[in-house]
Amino acid sequence: MSYDDLAGLRISVADGVATVTLDHPPLNLMDGVLLPSLRGFVDRVRHDTDVRVVVFDSADPEFFSAHGDMAYLTDPDALPAATAAAIAAAPDAPIPDGMNILEAMSDEVRTLPQITIGKIAGFARGAGNEFLMYLDLRFAAIGRSGQAQPEAAMQILPGGAGTVNMARLLGRPRALEILLGGELVGAELAERYGLVNRALPADELDAFVDRLARRIARLRPEVIAAVKNTVETITPKIPHHAYAVENAALFSLFTEDMVESAHRQLAAGVQTREGERDLERILDSL
Repeated sequence: MSYDDLAGLRISVADGVATVTLDHPPLNLMDGVLLPSLRGFVDRVRHDTDVRVVVFDSADPEFFSAHGDMAYLTDPDALPAATAAAIAAAPDAPIPDGMNILEAMSDEVRTLPQITIGKIAGFARGAGNEFLMYLDLRFAAIGRSGQAQPEAAMQILPGGAGTVNMARLLGRPRALEILLGGELVGAELAERYGLVNRALPADELDAFVDRLARRIARLRPEVIAAVKNTVETITPKIPHHAYAVENAALFSLFTEDMVESAHRQLAAGVQTREGERDLERILDSL
């Protein structure tokens, strides 16, 4: 299976493990480049019998993925264009009624036959953190990782399955805290809340994830599929109507006030590397 044409991604396959490295400077934004490439990869790897485990990481030591492109809020053509490109990247995978493209990806990633792993050694906010929540397993570097859903401070909500997946993983009270409080969650709190499987010393993260991925990849594909399918049957599945409720709520918040607020955020430094290092303080100041 070839993956060389997927812009913003570097993909290598060895010993049953596909390593997917987000490499889309300056911030690995979930934009009209990265979003279609990720969906195209998911569509292809589903049928790749050489891959039993998929590890997602970042080429940027500071950012896994900053968030979705702010143009989605300020340019009425940006989100439809990114959506169209993502649909074209996997034309045989229909988008269920009432769901947006990121919500559809949540289901598509979750139902992959392979085990998916997120390796977090930088900031993952908004759509970047939402993507991580689609994965089967997540591991974070102590002192280097940070996860957040800042959308409420941006006058919207996490509409890429962020609300439903956060509630599924953390439970109602903690999900509300993260979704409405908007604070950056470090690796150790993320582990305690259930947002990641483990918080690991930064210098041990790579080796741990590599060992785990290779150990799983040595299993027969039938064993991986049987375990994953059995666990799935006893894990509450997110009904499509929950995604539809989230999607409708998201677009109900696309108001003129929200657009004006987004322009103020950009003027204050959001979606620059310097600004993204201190995003929560910037949003609080506005």
